[in-house]
Amino acid sequence: MADLVVIMEPKGKTEVIDRLVELAESFGYRTASVRLWRQAVVVVVGNVAPEHQQQLAGQPYVARTVQVSTPYKLASRHIKGQTTVVRAGSLAVGGDRLAVIAGPCAVENQRQTLATAEAVRAAGATGLRGGAFKPRTSPYCFQGLKEEGLRVLAAARKQTGLAVVTEVLAIEDLPLVIRYADVLQIGARNMQNYRLLEEAGASGKPLLLKRGPSATLDELLLAAEYVLRTGNEQVILCERGIRTFESHTRFTLALASVPWLHERTHLPVIVDPSHGTGERSLVAPMAAAAVAAGADGLMVEVHPHPDAALCDGNQSLDFDQFRQMMHLCRGVAAAVGRSIADDAGDQTQGERDGSSAGTVQRHQDAQGRPALLTVRKPQNASAAVQ
Repeated sequence: MADLVVIMEPKGKTEVIDRLVELAESFGYRTASVRLWRQAVVVVVGNVAPEHQQQLAGQPYVARTVQVSTPYKLASRHIKGQTTVVRAGSLAVGGDRLAVIAGPCAVENQRQTLATAEAVRAAGATGLRGGAFKPRTSPYCFQGLKEEGLRVLAAARKQTGLAVVTEVLAIEDLPLVIRYADVLQIGARNMQNYRLLEEAGASGKPLLLKRGPSATLDELLLAAEYVLRTGNEQVILCERGIRTFESHTRFTLALASVPWLHERTHLPVIVDPSHGTGERSLVAPMAAAAVAAGADGLMVEVHPHPDAALCDGNQSLDFDQFRQMMHLCRGVAAAVGRSIADDAGDQTQGERDGSSAGTVQRHQDAQGRPALLTVRKPQNASAAVQ
């Protein structure tokens, strides 16, 4: 069964859209309309008959109609071929340059958070993560500093310029978190909290949506659909591992989800190797693997003294380990036609050293999905490779 998505021209006025909706509903179909990408989009739900499709397509100011058989519509690449780039301050997710969001699992105090923000920014991070409200399995564990923690994050942003990414746990916390955050994180436990998704989406703030530990990828995309239906197109998907029978890692980091999602959705996809492994020694290798798989960014936990952290110290990197991870990921990124900001600031590693390893061109297919890479070797390639 295929639903029909009607995409209007930007100049289509409200009354024109209302008439199209009335026509579709007179045929017996349900509809949902939203404004995305500066144009109205109407989803006609039902197995739309060919004669009805023709009549709807012939209405004034209809740019195009698309049949979509997947349960998610607005998130589908059938509707928008080019990958969405989500922007918030210093952070841009979905372009050729990879985003790196790094920081402590939990904001513990100002000194710890500011030191971490400075360290990750110096190493090339483009966003600062940090939990002020912490969902913990045990009610006796540290639950976060709440508004005090948000104020600390705001101070770190002022000092470093890094965009703040922090989790919102409940609808009643939204007004407070929105005052301080650049990106609202919807954590894995709340991925299917649909009321929260709708309210957070309606805020207009960019959202980072983490995959639930038992959620399918279709369920992740349907969760994103709730946000898109509010008219908020600024959604970042995050693979953070799923629960399986394996016990050697905290979760199983399913990196095949990255290219699978890129084939089916225009939304950018990042990977959290900290939660995906739960082991400090595994974070850097899996971060590099995520970059190789085509991730649009990384989300990594960093702490000045991981062994003394109040939350998730086992999976947190110290400052030196984070710098080493970034160096590793830069090399992988260059090999697949991407880049990561260099620790000197805006330059990539290739821009700084003249790209002696060759020029890598990243291509997209007709639908805007990552495709094959072309590698041009420099004239002195034999001398460059030892």
